[in-house]
Amino acid sequence: MLRRTYAWVMRLSASRHAGWALFAIAFAESSFFPIPPDTLLAPMVLTRRELAWRYAAICTAGSVIGGIAGYAIGYSLGGVGHWLLAVSGHPGGEVPLRAQFAKWGVGVILLQGLLPVPYKLLTITTGLAHFPLWKFVAASMVTRGIRFFGVTAVVKRFGPTLLPVIERRLVMVTLTVLALIVGAVIAVRFLH
Repeated sequence: MLRRTYAWVMRLSASRHAGWALFAIAFAESSFFPIPPDTLLAPMVLTRRELAWRYAAICTAGSVIGGIAGYAIGYSLGGVGHWLLAVSGHPGGEVPLRAQFAKWGVGVILLQGLLPVPYKLLTITTGLAHFPLWKFVAASMVTRGIRFFGVTAVVKRFGPTLLPVIERRLVMVTLTVLALIVGAVIAVRFLH
């Protein structure tokens, strides 16, 4: 199954619909979808290196616009926002973030936007907390831009060399990446 998924992502990343698919995934991940857009951004950069920075911009724009949708869900539809947080495994997840907003303000958005934690948790909670929208959008543009342009730079620089290794050891690479993400999430939760 992993090989089929990998093959599908590589085919999609080479298709003429790649940019739209990336935008849709980045948008959805910021408001309700659990899969990070990096999983499509990286193969797209590997497949079409000449479009790498364009893809980073598309991913950033989709994420910020999706973040605004997540903010709107939290701000206007509090019940739906709480339900989405509960369904995605974060019931009551807004409580610690609200405390962090009170203490750190925009710094929370800047840090959380870089980490491999579900961005929708941050966007919905920011709306639930009625955090100023303009500050949220400005911080989201900065933090998501740093993240996606950073991923693009790393993949563009090292990806072609690593691609044959990744393809030979797909399961091991996938498990390593998942372990790193889980470790980062646990570390963030432990520090809070």
